[in-house]
Amino acid sequence: EALVADGPIPAGEDVFSTALALTQRWDETALTQALSAHPRIGEKPAGSQAEAALSRQEQGAVNDRDAALTQALREGNARYEARFGRVFLSREGRSGEEILQALNARLENNDTQEVLTALEQLREITLLRLEGVISE
Repeated sequence: EALVADGPIPAGEDVFSTALALTQRWDETALTQALSAHPRIGEKPAGSQAEAALSRQEQGAVNDRDAALTQALREGNARYEARFGRVFLSREGRSGEEILQALNARLENNDTQEVLTALEQLREITLLRLEGVISE
């Protein structure tokens, strides 16, 4: 919304640098809003909406046939939510095991560190999604 509200972007100005600058304004309130309907890592949403399909694709690294990994992610998600009050979001890692490792490491963060880390993860995901939209 902010990208559109700040538009149009002048000719020659990079949409990604403008978007990145706008994401620098995000705070904990924006993070909470962004994650309010986000699925937990390892829980692939059902449905045919574009967002559900995108989320399933993004979480493709989590092998739900690995019962031990699925259980560890479920338990880690629960600890994270109890500690920080929101779902865990990660751009870090490419495999389910790497995601679990990042989750466990981030549970060691204090509240301020985790807000900053989660905002950075959200920025990276947002810019990747923007790139996907523009390249289509």
